[in-house]
Amino acid sequence: MTQQTSVKAIVIFDIDGVVRDVSGSYRRAIADTVEYFTTQAYRPTPLDIDQLKSEGVWNNDWEASQELIYRYFETQGQSREQLQLDYSAIVAFFQSRYRGSDPNNFTGYICNEPLLLQPSYLEQLTQAGIAWGFFSGATRASANYVLEKRLGLESPVLIAMEDAPGKPDPTGLFATVRELDNGIEQKLAVVYVGDTVADMYTVEKARSLDSAHTWLGVGVLPPHVQETAARSDAYSETLIAAGAAVVLRNVQELTPRQIQELVSSSAQSVV
Repeated sequence: MTQQTSVKAIVIFDIDGVVRDVSGSYRRAIADTVEYFTTQAYRPTPLDIDQLKSEGVWNNDWEASQELIYRYFETQGQSREQLQLDYSAIVAFFQSRYRGSDPNNFTGYICNEPLLLQPSYLEQLTQAGIAWGFFSGATRASANYVLEKRLGLESPVLIAMEDAPGKPDPTGLFATVRELDNGIEQKLAVVYVGDTVADMYTVEKARSLDSAHTWLGVGVLPPHVQETAARSDAYSETLIAAGAAVVLRNVQELTPRQIQELVSSSAQSVV
């Protein structure tokens, strides 16, 4: 019983832009893919990709790549029906850049992703009685590469692309909570940490479907938007408008103390 009551909150992390910097990997692969399928006519900028992501429904980077290709050709007067893009070819090209061309080993952009948190941070959460896990739109292989191989975590709780519908559908978030609460009767507060509008929308949808838990969205600024103050401010405002309770520059700023303060202030506002 003491083990059950020792858990004070649940924190679930997105991976891309939160645990690892994907500006030179996933986002570079999006740009490469769009450029290739527009025959070098259009290469989206980081801002172009952010603007698409701000719509809140393009969490899947394969689908985001396809959408940017469609939108380019629409500016050239071609309809989507005329184009008949081959989605599987888009995915295959994207993966050849992100994962690399070797089917048995990662050799692509994924190998050079800077880490944005350290295992010691997660250990601090554990010691503070905060359960943690991961819910990501990344493939399981890609997510496990960073969590297990790079960070050295042993079988962390993870719901990945193959396990649930894409965000902002909260099904995967609910599944992660179920794996973390271990049958605890009390309805713990759940904090979801993400870097996109889709992440914040996921929390909003979870709240609308499950009123038993307290749901909190915490935004993190991905490194590529922190190059200028104006860009950081604009991105922060977008995340707050989408429902973020607070926006941080790095995930490790979300300390156990701040988690407790967020949960307490949320509980008071409900009362």
